[in-house]
Amino acid sequence: MPGRIGYSCPVESPASTVEPLLSPEAREQRLVAWLGDVPGVLVAFSGGVDSSYLLAVAADRLGTSRIRAVMGVSASVPEVQRAQARAVADQLGVRIEIAETAETENPDYIANRGDRCFHCKDTLYAVLAGMGVPTGWVIVDGTNRDDVDGHRPGHAAAQKAGVRSPLLEVGLRKDDIRTLSRRRGLPTADLPSSPCLASRFPAGVPVTVSGLGRVERAEAVLRDLGFVDFRVRDHGDIARLELGAADIARAAAPDVRARIADALRALGYRWVALDLDGYRQGSGSLPSALDV
Repeated sequence: MPGRIGYSCPVESPASTVEPLLSPEAREQRLVAWLGDVPGVLVAFSGGVDSSYLLAVAADRLGTSRIRAVMGVSASVPEVQRAQARAVADQLGVRIEIAETAETENPDYIANRGDRCFHCKDTLYAVLAGMGVPTGWVIVDGTNRDDVDGHRPGHAAAQKAGVRSPLLEVGLRKDDIRTLSRRRGLPTADLPSSPCLASRFPAGVPVTVSGLGRVERAEAVLRDLGFVDFRVRDHGDIARLELGAADIARAAAPDVRARIADALRALGYRWVALDLDGYRQGSGSLPSALDV
């Protein structure tokens, strides 16, 4: 059944046929050519590494009159990410359109059974399709070649909606995109990945608006203390902190540890735990190797 954990997500794209030895620059030229073949694009824009790079190339190739940058926002998108998106768009001279999404009202999204991303993206793409996209224009997202490994229900939603993934189609990987972003002077080039706040809840734990707000405030505590690459995983009464290996010792120092524990208990957590395995992408989503 679409959207459930067993839902297959076949990748049907030209990415597998792209020569493996092509340089990032050569793949960027393929992206430029890809964009030149369409009248215009509506970019599902998050302000992250991939969609920012895609928007920058699209703005260069098509001009601002033939692109639209739309950011879907809800309680699952923290203010720090919204501010980041605004800064990128300002640098590129592109106006962001804001689309309020309502995935947090969808029972299948709230249930968080492991297919949450499908329902989130399914909602987003339905909203984008209803925004009066000009005839011939293509809705595109920032999915890259590395993003389709493993369990990817969000990409399945894109395929279902007919959303195109040009970075994937020309074979660009995350490292390529970071390299090319640095050359363009994009502030996102070295940003850590930033999935939505709902990714902090283990599969089976309902995702609520109040819970999303608590996680956002908890992560703000760590950010204000200077931590950069981390997650606060929400296990109900327990906040499980995942930090980069170099930051674990600093977080365990008595003064820092006390500040974190006091601040997170004030948010309603009963226990604050430091995960000694450190930050692992997707570790909070499922008790298996599936990465949502």
